[in-house]
Amino acid sequence: MTPRITVVGLGPGDPALVTVATLETLRTSRNTHLRTGRHPSAHLAVGATTFDHVYESEDSFDRVYERIAGELVRSAQEHGEVVYAVPGSPLVLERTVATLRQRDDIDLVVHPALSFLDDAWRALGIDPVESRVRLIDGHQFASAAAGETGPMLVAHTHANWVLSDIKLCVENPVDDSPVVLLHHVGLPDERIVHTTWSHMDRTVDADHLTSLFIPGLATPVAAEMVRFHELARTLRAKCPWDIEQTHRSLVRYLLEETYEVVDAIEALDPDDPSTDDDFIEELGDLLYQVEFHAAIAEEQGRFTMADVLTRVHDKLVSRHPHVFGDVTVGSSADVESNWDAIKKSEKPERTGIFDGLAESAPSLQYAHKSQQRASKQGFDWPDPHGALDKIAEEAAEVRAALGSIDPEAVATEIGDLLFSVVNVARHLDVDAESALRAAVRKFRGRVESVEDLARRSGRVLTDMTIDELDELWEVVKKGPTH
Repeated sequence: MTPRITVVGLGPGDPALVTVATLETLRTSRNTHLRTGRHPSAHLAVGATTFDHVYESEDSFDRVYERIAGELVRSAQEHGEVVYAVPGSPLVLERTVATLRQRDDIDLVVHPALSFLDDAWRALGIDPVESRVRLIDGHQFASAAAGETGPMLVAHTHANWVLSDIKLCVENPVDDSPVVLLHHVGLPDERIVHTTWSHMDRTVDADHLTSLFIPGLATPVAAEMVRFHELARTLRAKCPWDIEQTHRSLVRYLLEETYEVVDAIEALDPDDPSTDDDFIEELGDLLYQVEFHAAIAEEQGRFTMADVLTRVHDKLVSRHPHVFGDVTVGSSADVESNWDAIKKSEKPERTGIFDGLAESAPSLQYAHKSQQRASKQGFDWPDPHGALDKIAEEAAEVRAALGSIDPEAVATEIGDLLFSVVNVARHLDVDAESALRAAVRKFRGRVESVEDLARRSGRVLTDMTIDELDELWEVVKKGPTH
């Protein structure tokens, strides 16, 4: 005999809306399973086993639904027949039932039930057919709503992070579109909250009885950003390498991609659009690193990409009162001054000179920022001449340390010399990092030219004397002669 799974629905919430047929099925069942016990009508399934523990142990909804289906089949094989009770209707956005329908080793019986939809149409006061409302699963909003503008009724918006992810799907919305949150419809504590797209995740404490109605969007759901968002989460869920990564293990890749973006910027030619290709690619690689970190944090239940975007958006608005407020500025120096003041007010706990300074920054940048912070406190040379004199002093100390048997002492003096050079660059408004990169590029170019000259004369650099190399170096320095 083929094992049988009978599926019933517990309705939208109010126990009075559960069908007589479902009540009778639950009453006579010897083996009943509940997808979740977190439903107002769950108590009608007396003695049922819930799958709430599966939600807590799996890191994706796809795995949750697959596991529930697998355990139901095993239970049916053991007992011959089981009853499976789900919230709402088994025929409306019930992915476990969709998974079970694909099985050919069971007899699946599905009973109709009242869904949350009728309560939603009542609360909204609309005819879904006339309004052409599209029903969308909140867990699949990114892909299901791509390119859409509405109207849409979004189910399974059971947590504020789900609403945040939905909000993320619209890139640069033209307006702050109105939305409606349907919370506990049909229950005594029903709330119908009219809010806006930007505030949808900040209005109610969303739970399993919350849904979202989107009347319309001026800007359609951003298909490309959505595809990218979903790709990161798919790789995180299914690629063995991606699964193993942590915030710390990804640091090296974040730095590598950042430097590759810098290289692409340096290679840009304003007269050659083809040089944009590398820039586009490297910006994409860097963006993926940001998305990757957000995906890990989302898995951990800490924050989402939407939180990242909201935070930087709000911060930039706050720090540009001359653009979004009534502050007047006369120059970029005024902008920087306002920025520092606002930043300080945002972080009152940072009272030390160097609080908040990134110690993992490249050393030249770290030195520059440290000197800059000290300078604002009056700890600085009044002009570049004092800093230049310091270079000579530190160079002499390096020379003196050469005779030392202590390599750490030499390293210390070298560090002091480099620090002094950065100080001079800062006084002259020169970015030490960029200046050194330019010097390295020049050096590499000259060495490659020396190598080319040597090759033309049938020689190899490693076989040449220092005087011969210096001779070729001087030729390269003078440049081509005609």
